Formats: sequence, structure tokens, C-alpha cells
Amino acid sequence: MNKILNSISRIIIKSAILLYCILVYRVKVVGRENIPKNGSVIFCGNHRSFLDAPLIEVTCKRGDTRFLAKEELTKNPYLAHLGKVFNVILVKRNDKDLGPMKETLKTLKQGGAIALFPEGTRNGLKKGLKPKTGVAYFALNSDATIIPVGISGGEKPFKKAIITYGEPMNLEEYKQNKKEKETINEVTGKIMENIIRLSN
Repeated sequence: MNKILNSISRIIIKSAILLYCILVYRVKVVGRENIPKNGSVIFCGNHRSFLDAPLIEVTCKRGDTRFLAKEELTKNPYLAHLGKVFNVILVKRNDKDLGPMKETLKTLKQGGAIALFPEGTRNGLKKGLKPKTGVAYFALNSDATIIPVGISGGEKPFKKAIITYGEPMNLEEYKQNKKEKETINEVTGKIMENIIRLSN
């Protein structure tokens, strides 16, 4: 029964968010044809504001997308409720708990969709922070399609927001050495290059 209620709540909330994005941010979607309709996929986007996750959720054409989010968000009752409705995978900062990693890989192996922000926090690159390598780990340890996402505009209400879905990335050549730190760092760099290109 909870699953049914969650599904209904998710549809209603997504519809409201989409309407809000269209009316307030005049959202434009580019490259939607690059998104696979079926099979596992990882959406990797730049992170600038609260708008980023909702934009991906309502434009990616996938009804099963799960986001990775910091556990602190659950301190807000409203965000905690949304986390349950959208089946968010919660991650503790600076924690060695492997639970979220296992849950993410499980979701991908079951053909689901994952969305995350390699910057790890809003405007991580502008703050000079090093991108998180988790996205490379998931990409190299699954058969998921990697879709870079660039978000631009929409800095304030009534300024058009543009979300661009890039072409799938082929990382097969790196999987042979997927456990090496150099490989993980190189893949992280390539993913970030694509995200930056699409967001400019």
C-alpha cells in the first residue's frame, strides 16, 4: 500500500514541479533523445542550486530515478518526506559506510536510474573543491549508460533555465584497470569535462 501511495505522490509532486519550472523558469530541454528509455543509466550533472535535482527529475523521462543526497537533508521534515517519496539514497559525509554504494550498484544492476552531482556540493568547482570519484566508481563497476548533464541559466525566477543531456559516454576502455586510482581519477575528469562543456 505504501508503494502505491508513494507512486501516486511522486506523480503529483513531479507534475507540480514541472509546471513550476515551466512557468517560473521557462525551462528548455536539449538532447532528450540521448536518454535511454530502458536499462540502467547514471545522470551526472553540475550542481548550482536547489533547482538542479528537480530539473533532472522532471525532464529525464525516467520514472525510476534515484538521487544520492546528503543525510543532513532529513533534518528538514519536508525534505525528509520528499526523500521517502522519491526513494533517495542517503549518504553520510566523510563516512566509510558502504551501504549507499551497495544500494546504488544494486539499483543499477536492476536496470534503474541514478542521478548524482560529482561536485559533491553546490558550486563545488567554483569553491575549488575536488570532484568526488564516486561517479567514476559506479560507472566502471556497472553496465550503466553514462549521461552527462549540463544546467545553465535560471539563476533567478523568470530567467530561462536550460538543461542539456549529452551523448552517452563510452568508458569501456577504462574498465580493465577500474581498481587503479589513476583510472578512477581520469574517468572522473572526463565526466566533469563533459558536464562543464554542456553547462557553458
